[in-house]
Amino acid sequence: MHMADSPVIEASEGCVRVRGAVTLETVQVLLAQGHKVLEGSDVRVDLSAVSEADSSAVALMLAWARDAAARGIHISFENCSENVRTLIGLYDVGELLP
Repeated sequence: MHMADSPVIEASEGCVRVRGAVTLETVQVLLAQGHKVLEGSDVRVDLSAVSEADSSAVALMLAWARDAAARGIHISFENCSENVRTLIGLYDVGELLP
């Protein structure tokens, strides 16, 4: 994995922006980082800067949604790529993702 591909989470005032690749190789880093940003109040997750995504991105979204629900936090996902929307449909998990 190249450093340029390493995903980054930028959090600011209720918005979490994910930048970089969300793949099997990077998802563990994002799971750990996401646990820290899902504290406090409601959060919007902006996925517009995701450069590459595979089914791990959907798994990450589901994990964050479960984590947020367990903490009583409302989470929403915005600016998903067409690829991620297709995977969400393929796995039939749309109703599980806010």
